[in-house]
Amino acid sequence: MAASLSPHASDEASTAKRYDRRLVRRLLVYVRPYRALVGAALVLLMTEGLLQLVGPALTQRVIDVALPAHDAAMAWHAALLYAGSLVLAFGCSYGETMLTALLGQRVMRDLRQQLFEHVQRLSIPFFDRSPVGRLVTRVTSDVESLNELFTAGVVAGLGDLFTLLAIAVMMVVVDWRLALAAFAVIPLVYLTSHLFQSRVRIGRTDRIWPNVGEFTTVSTEA
Repeated sequence: MAASLSPHASDEASTAKRYDRRLVRRLLVYVRPYRALVGAALVLLMTEGLLQLVGPALTQRVIDVALPAHDAAMAWHAALLYAGSLVLAFGCSYGETMLTALLGQRVMRDLRQQLFEHVQRLSIPFFDRSPVGRLVTRVTSDVESLNELFTAGVVAGLGDLFTLLAIAVMMVVVDWRLALAAFAVIPLVYLTSHLFQSRVRIGRTDRIWPNVGEFTTVSTEA
């Protein structure tokens, strides 16, 4: 007689293997009411990314122009501009941190409220079947993990992508041959990260449910 002894194990295993992009699309539904916060944070992140290019550009000008001409005034002027760009970049970083923290807290408030209302509507037999620790984890620590995703993942990831694109454009403008030589390692980096991600995901699933097949389908004789 075949019996399913641990449906929660198979549910966790399928959740661990679920495609991330589909899950992210579901989570972004909670961000839509706060598009203004996301837009403002992205503007600050893009501004910060552009300001990070000021230092290398000023350094190039000092080395190529100011030092050969022994122009101390130009060097001091470049130093002052660089200091100003650092101050502006710090202000943008501070503002972006505050906005993303506010975004995360509001999204988590909506999600916790929706979860609480959903739990209140569940039937009594559901709580008899479900472990209490599993429910508490879903409502507390899992929601906090999503908070970290929204505050340090979605907006910051887009900002980092913009910064990389800006740096790539500047590299091509300065010397396209050196830029192509630097870009040649990108496929190798992508392949390595993809393999590492796959191995980590498999290892995480095995640690949580090492013998999931033995628990989900067990044959016993009557």
